[in-house]
Amino acid sequence: MINNLEAYKVFYYAARLQSITLAARELAISQPAVSQAVKQLEGAVGTALFVRTSRGVRLTREGELLFSYVEKGYEQLETGERKLRQMLNLELGEVHIGASDMTLQFFLLPFLERFHESYPQIKVKVSNAPTPETLRFLQEDRIDFGVVSTPFPEQEGIRIREVKAIQDTFVAGRRFIQYKNRMLDFSELEKLPLICLEGNTSTRNYMDGFLQENGVRIHPEFELATSDMIVQFTLRNLGVGSVMREFAQAELESGRLFELRFNKMIPKRKFCIVTGEKGGLSAAAANLLQIIDTQAPDYF
Repeated sequence: MINNLEAYKVFYYAARLQSITLAARELAISQPAVSQAVKQLEGAVGTALFVRTSRGVRLTREGELLFSYVEKGYEQLETGERKLRQMLNLELGEVHIGASDMTLQFFLLPFLERFHESYPQIKVKVSNAPTPETLRFLQEDRIDFGVVSTPFPEQEGIRIREVKAIQDTFVAGRRFIQYKNRMLDFSELEKLPLICLEGNTSTRNYMDGFLQENGVRIHPEFELATSDMIVQFTLRNLGVGSVMREFAQAELESGRLFELRFNKMIPKRKFCIVTGEKGGLSAAAANLLQIIDTQAPDYF
């Protein structure tokens, strides 16, 4: 097997153009250099590959066999180089992102819209999952980056950047009007029918932990998969909903729901972008993160 792959490149052009002269012109090298490369390859494979004709050269039967494979390989290499250039120029590629309903709707979506307007050829794939699962996807290299909400345990090999402050709250409808504008203690939540997210979410884990620190243990009446559904259940007076404030912002502004007030503030949480510490982001993913860096408003 010949070590110098350049000889195969010369062989490819000489065979395709059926001319030593034209191959030299195409490769911008001298005719003797083309002839030498062909002789080197013939010596390595142990047979003649060309015969001379009045118009140039033609392949021997052995040369035709070798060319049938070299042609496929060389054209695959050319295709690979072209696709790589397109990827680096953001004319081709994919971005894989992990995000929950909450982080997607209230942070990431506007940036995806701008990115798609600028680079419509890039495919964006979003793995919609809660924070623990998104972190696992990142560790398994199934996504380029994730947008998650605190709290979550620190993990080796993950870089964390806070990008937005968020506020949790408890909201209620007309059935619970007697609690409006009252200053409550968190212990009163134990007496109310609560509507919360399912357990395997950073939001639920945070709220359970915060209330336990204040001596309160809750037993929700309903545990739902999405915060949007919590708002809908609350609008139907099925209980008091535990949500991030932005999920219920329209209903709060219209007066259909109101926030419960407590004698102690619920601390704010954060949205964070998580990436692998080793880097290795695709050009498309790196560009999307740059758009977020440069265009994100000051959320804090």
